[in-house]
Amino acid sequence: MKTFFKYLLASILGFIIASFLCLLILIGIVGGMMASSDKLVEVKDNSILYINLNKEIVDRSSNNPFNGFDFESLQPRTSLGLNNILKAIENAKDDPKIKGIFMEVDAVNAGAATVNEIRNALIDFKASGKFIISYNDLYGQKAYFLSSVADKIYLNPEGAVAWTGLRAEVMYYKNILEKIGIEPQIIRHGKFKSAVEPYMLDKMSSENREQISTFIGSIWNHWVDEISKSRNISNAELNRFADEMMIRNGKTTLENKLVDSLIYKDQVIDILKKKLGVSDKKDIPSVSLEDYAKLPTPLKGKGLSKNKIAVIYASGEINIGNATDGAIGSDGISKVIREARRDSTIKAIVLRVNSPGGSALASEVIWRELVLAKKVKPVIVSMGDVAASGGYYISAPADTILADPTTITGSIGVFGILFNVKNVLSNKLGINVETVSTNKHSDFGSMYRPLTAEERAVVQLSIEDIYQTFIGHVSEGRNIPIARVDEIGQGRVWSGVNAKNIKLIDGFGGLKDAINVAVKKAKLDDYRITELPKQKEPFEQIIEELTGKAKVSILRDELGVAYKHYNNIMNMLSNQGIQARIPYNVELY
Repeated sequence: MKTFFKYLLASILGFIIASFLCLLILIGIVGGMMASSDKLVEVKDNSILYINLNKEIVDRSSNNPFNGFDFESLQPRTSLGLNNILKAIENAKDDPKIKGIFMEVDAVNAGAATVNEIRNALIDFKASGKFIISYNDLYGQKAYFLSSVADKIYLNPEGAVAWTGLRAEVMYYKNILEKIGIEPQIIRHGKFKSAVEPYMLDKMSSENREQISTFIGSIWNHWVDEISKSRNISNAELNRFADEMMIRNGKTTLENKLVDSLIYKDQVIDILKKKLGVSDKKDIPSVSLEDYAKLPTPLKGKGLSKNKIAVIYASGEINIGNATDGAIGSDGISKVIREARRDSTIKAIVLRVNSPGGSALASEVIWRELVLAKKVKPVIVSMGDVAASGGYYISAPADTILADPTTITGSIGVFGILFNVKNVLSNKLGINVETVSTNKHSDFGSMYRPLTAEERAVVQLSIEDIYQTFIGHVSEGRNIPIARVDEIGQGRVWSGVNAKNIKLIDGFGGLKDAINVAVKKAKLDDYRITELPKQKEPFEQIIEELTGKAKVSILRDELGVAYKHYNNIMNMLSNQGIQARIPYNVELY
């Protein structure tokens, strides 16, 4: 026994020492990452700004060095913030040390509206008279749309440009749910409310096909229009290239004027050196977009203004409670809006919405805070890639709503879903669940039995009540007759172009345009931006999120491209009840 305790104590001591050493190593890694992230680069005279965009682009970048960290490879997988990208391009426009931009973008991990907002910033940069040159071995469609703004587009002689048109793919789960014995019990309002279609059908409904065709057609037309202006190629020709698959290789790309020349990267570098007057034997002075974005924005005017414009980021699904990573919590965002309303130094609020929606109740909680804020100061909404259903719900009270032509919005509708797992437990796993209740409907909403006809009727009434509240809010906020809101509602999804035509938005523009509207409405001569919610200190975020991040990272690596489908199903399973959200996750290729 004495020997046993001896080895036991030795093992415990060894575990404590090992844990302490691991903690020291972790602190060292974090410290190193934070030190490297805080290190500012020196921008040399006669430099170019190098843009790659090889990371996921989100509305607002995190200050957590472990955000996106891969715990298997111990390598960072950070994202780029659209806010920082736009800031860097705007600062470079006025920076005398930056002579031009060199882009090397083959694919863009971002939505259509985000890509368009970056493209507009590049167009504004060109107004300074500085050059933009783009080169790549291969251009994806989003990358080519973005790069088409360049003064010169170069392509590897053996490269190609993807140009086939847009497609949207939707996966349907009805048959597999039937095979494993799970019954989705669905109640909805709106003939276009197709968020639940993947769980109740095995193929796309005609209504859903109609709305998807409309909004992706609108996005494609916008891309074609803009590329036509930049490249001086007619819309008809650009569509013919796609329909007849004419852009097959470098040669056909050049013949049809999508690029200016077929050359190798070393030749592009020679062109850049010549433009900058750099000797052949010297390297081109350059700074990456990511590093340049870390530099503080030069102060203009008399110094730091007391007047502030609050930019509040509302990104992700809308849930009850406090926000989790990548989601909007009704309590958390409501508190931020309330504090901004009460802060006398904040003269206007810009709400940046990038959300497919979520909980109808959570959306109502946030809506109320925006209504109160609007009574005190201007409230402007800037829509990102998606601001639909619950995302539109919280946007409706704003004084002005701006969106990108390619923003996906609308989806004014409500649905309820409850999964019945009785069959899968009983028939597949041999598990039986018995319930003891005090009243007839005490187990209402249980996953272990189907809804009765009476219960379905009650849920349907709740759906109808919430839908009427939803369209009432839109009618009041947008000054549109309620019958007209119902007509354009019904859960239908619209592009930004469509939404402007039916008065769901006021105009086109990005975050910078929304800030300008806020400044004008607040009648400010000087101001500064404060971004909310305030981010936690990096180390605090690391301690809170370490376990969850590791789990997500492992799942993402194991499932690969299937992770997004797993994530969709898990989100739907966790969001049972009454929802106001867009159909599925829309991805354009």
